[in-house]
Amino acid sequence: MADTARLDATFHALSDPTRRAILARLAAEGDVTVMELAEPFDMSQPAISKHLKVLEKAGLVSRGRDAQKRPVHLEAQPLAEATGWLIEYRKYWSAQFGRLDDLLDELQRLEAAAGKN
Repeated sequence: MADTARLDATFHALSDPTRRAILARLAAEGDVTVMELAEPFDMSQPAISKHLKVLEKAGLVSRGRDAQKRPVHLEAQPLAEATGWLIEYRKYWSAQFGRLDDLLDELQRLEAAAGKN
């Protein structure tokens, strides 16, 4: 998947609170079955499976084969890529806030100088 398409899929998957909760649970507990994932939600197993398909398409989860079970596994790489993308915007905003701080400092100096006259 191209970088832009993968990033789009990641943010699309993260846009839903149920999918974010699934990822949080996998991060906290490790691999679990679909039935275990469905337990805390007020929705059917097929509805959870639809959410898992979106997460799989984004590369955020994978499903293994363990005898009769198909444990769901968190795949962290797409989250790392999204974090890298967000960090670039954080750098931009940090620079903007730095410029604002400089402007405010200059205005305070001018105000202090004007008050002495």
